[in-house]
Amino acid sequence: MVDGRGVPLSIVVTGANRHDVSQLELVLDEIIYERPIELEQNMCADKGYSGEPAKQAMIDRNYIPHVKQRGEEILEKKINPKFKARRWIVEVTHSWFNRFRKLLVRYEKLSDTYLALLHMAAAIIAFRKIGVIYG
Repeated sequence: MVDGRGVPLSIVVTGANRHDVSQLELVLDEIIYERPIELEQNMCADKGYSGEPAKQAMIDRNYIPHVKQRGEEILEKKINPKFKARRWIVEVTHSWFNRFRKLLVRYEKLSDTYLALLHMAAAIIAFRKIGVIYG
């Protein structure tokens, strides 16, 4: 899970055969940053999270779900050229993680070791994003 700028907020390590929506509640519960209560929190997701249990999990944690169907953002871009797709922010963050060559292929036997490396990479990504904003 990332914020609107692509800064990682939550990381969960699972097997490759697990679907993303089955881990949604765990990802939402593992957020390391305390969210402001007084502000509305929007959550953008793709079609994989369109089911009622996923939407209810988002609502239960005080998020306003925005689940886009396939092709919706492309259609919006044709109508409004200034429209900026939101869900691609997560894909960009994944590509930043892939730049850490140690993480690209998982050689660690223990998931705790791999998770620690992911957290270190997330800290570096967050530091670089802050440098862009405040630098």
